[in-house]
Amino acid sequence: MMRSASTDQNIRKSAIAGTWYPGRAAELTRMVDDFLAAVPQTRLPGKLIGLISPHAGYFYSGQVAAYAYKQVQGLRFDVVTVVSPVHRMYAGPLVVNDCDYYETPLGWVEVDTDLLRSLEERIGLSRVRRDDEHSLEIQLPFLQRVLGSFKLLPIMQGDQSLTTCQALAEALADVIQSTGQDRSSPARVLLVASTDLSHFHSYEAARRLDSVAASFISNYDPIGLSQALQNGSTEACGGGPVISVMLAARALGATHAQVLHYANSGDVTGDRTRVVGYLAAALYQRTD
Repeated sequence: MMRSASTDQNIRKSAIAGTWYPGRAAELTRMVDDFLAAVPQTRLPGKLIGLISPHAGYFYSGQVAAYAYKQVQGLRFDVVTVVSPVHRMYAGPLVVNDCDYYETPLGWVEVDTDLLRSLEERIGLSRVRRDDEHSLEIQLPFLQRVLGSFKLLPIMQGDQSLTTCQALAEALADVIQSTGQDRSSPARVLLVASTDLSHFHSYEAARRLDSVAASFISNYDPIGLSQALQNGSTEACGGGPVISVMLAARALGATHAQVLHYANSGDVTGDRTRVVGYLAAALYQRTD
């Protein structure tokens, strides 16, 4: 849940407030709410289990991310698992910050340390005291605005091989399915994969590359996506997290995926010479 700051807690301070997104709560709230308000209200034909969301600065990808988080408005989740890539710091195949709270200008997000320990019992995790990974943190203000109170299970995936994706997905699904044994009722858990798509190609080339990733996602084919990433027919800096989340969501009952929106930085800035691609998608269990 969100809490205000105090000096006796183990807090991961924001690494990107004031740069990747606004550093003041009022401005950040207004920006996120404006992004969400610009998205048409549509509902999936089933139960939401996971999301795929971009992680560039909000100026570039915030509007695309809003298409994912719009699906969460009006729902309740006790825990959100965010799986992100590792851009600069490599500390192991799967990394977690050894903190109790993540801080953003909107307050604190409490880490579900019990769930994290359960995950650690099933799969090796490397703990770090400090990190500057933007791709995980940048999801939090959206979650704070659409959910309010929730706990966080944060995972940074340093090894994006299919073997690691499959192991992480199995461990996540096992831990999530087991929550009812340790609590009065099973926790309602949302999975989020953080990724951008192709980087620094022309506008036309980016759309071609990104359409391949979008096709594998919409067809719910994480293995095909892994192969396409390996052979270079598409790109995604968080391809591993996407595959991990798709596999875990399937184990938790997801049957379908829907690409909600696509754009690239050229659509925002008008510069189409070297762009970065962004996609929002939902993973759900069809119920109709």
